Amino acid sequence: MQGHTVEKIGGTSMSDYAAVRDNIIKCDGSKEEIYNRIFVVSAYSGITNGLLEDASNNKPGVYALFANNDSDWQWSERLSEVAEEMMQHNAKLFDREHTRKQADHLVTERVEGIRNCLHDLQRVCSYGHFQIGEHLSTVREMIAGLGEANSAFNLALLLQSEGINARFVDLTGWREADDLPIDEKIKNIFSKYDFSEELLIVTGYIQCKEAMMSTFGRGYSEITFSKIAEITGAREAVIHKEYHLSSADPKVVGDDKVRPIGRTNYDVADQLSLMGMEAIHPKAARGLRQKEIPLRVKNTFQPDHDGTLITNDYISEEPCVEIVAGKRRVFALDVFDQDMTGEQVHFLNIQKTVQDCDVSLVAREHNANTVTLYTNSGLKGINRLKTRLKEEYPNADISSRKVAIISVIGSDMNVPGILADVSNALAEHDISILATQQGMRQVDIRVVVDDENYEEATRALHAKFFETEATESSKEDVA
Repeated sequence: MQGHTVEKIGGTSMSDYAAVRDNIIKCDGSKEEIYNRIFVVSAYSGITNGLLEDASNNKPGVYALFANNDSDWQWSERLSEVAEEMMQHNAKLFDREHTRKQADHLVTERVEGIRNCLHDLQRVCSYGHFQIGEHLSTVREMIAGLGEANSAFNLALLLQSEGINARFVDLTGWREADDLPIDEKIKNIFSKYDFSEELLIVTGYIQCKEAMMSTFGRGYSEITFSKIAEITGAREAVIHKEYHLSSADPKVVGDDKVRPIGRTNYDVADQLSLMGMEAIHPKAARGLRQKEIPLRVKNTFQPDHDGTLITNDYISEEPCVEIVAGKRRVFALDVFDQDMTGEQVHFLNIQKTVQDCDVSLVAREHNANTVTLYTNSGLKGINRLKTRLKEEYPNADISSRKVAIISVIGSDMNVPGILADVSNALAEHDISILATQQGMRQVDIRVVVDDENYEEATRALHAKFFETEATESSKEDVA
């Protein structure tokens, strides 16, 4: 097929070069198989956490230590530790001393450049005219790009040793004076290359006027990936992950019980992103959807499987559930005030208060006198919001509790009795439903349960829709 693909390789996959070489790049393939592909790569697993912060265990990285400014030496010591981790990756990857030295040189040059820059910034901001807080977003941007520069440079160097005409394309802006908008930067850079003759290995971080970290957070590499696909006119976008996009989280349900979805649409991908089980960052999906570029999600470790193809127009042949996805540790905040009855302005005021407190919502619902907000912004965020709401509605009964939200999702779920099936599946496991939502578009049903019931409820719903005799035969038909 003519045209090129743009493909993203995640951090876990990048940490296994043999799998990337043999399962994704396929170095023993023909020229047609190897070229006409652009690879956007993430940092090695764990490196970005070391550079920024690890949200899973609250361990601060280089940026977090610098921003807190508790001491001059802690962030610098952490930077040395991350540099050592990168060097250890290099030592495992490169057998030849001269190629390993090239890889180590890139790490050393950039680490010491960052260190010197941060020391200089601290010295400048020791004077009262300069405030370090005004520069922290720029610092975060600069530090973030180091991990992708390391992994992309290494992959290009390794592939060159395999006889492939691979090129390292550095979008991190290292020592560049220009600050171009992302679209213009991508156009300028990729217009220089012949995709049919070179295999481009591209950093997942791109330095640009929009400021990737500030605008998109930790999902920036998928934005880079989708933007390159859009602007270069890719025929298909591909994401290589550790797992298939499956009927549920294999870590919860069991790898032996889930199955690849096979086909779905961008509408379903949007619903998944709301539940934190992203096929792709929602803002990245938007551009692909608008340009009608199909997205394929593949399992790095099952290269012969076609994975899951996401398009605009797909609708399942028969109405069905395609995936069970959920989000735990969500706070449900109830605002009950009978004075709100018949006054729609209160609902709008509460929404504005949520925005003012910078609290993100997973869902919301209301009836005549109660508004319920579901947020995963954490305890600090929910307490800040509760304080504001108590000030604005002193007579209201405001309460909160920790819950989990689980969705059954499909491109067409117009099945009579499906809501009863959901309720019965949970009732059979003595799980109480605290709330439920079903939209008229029939693409998802959400249930709210106690947070401690998250895993059991997920397994119960998956068993109902994917592990019964009625669904066993359909497993054979997944592409």
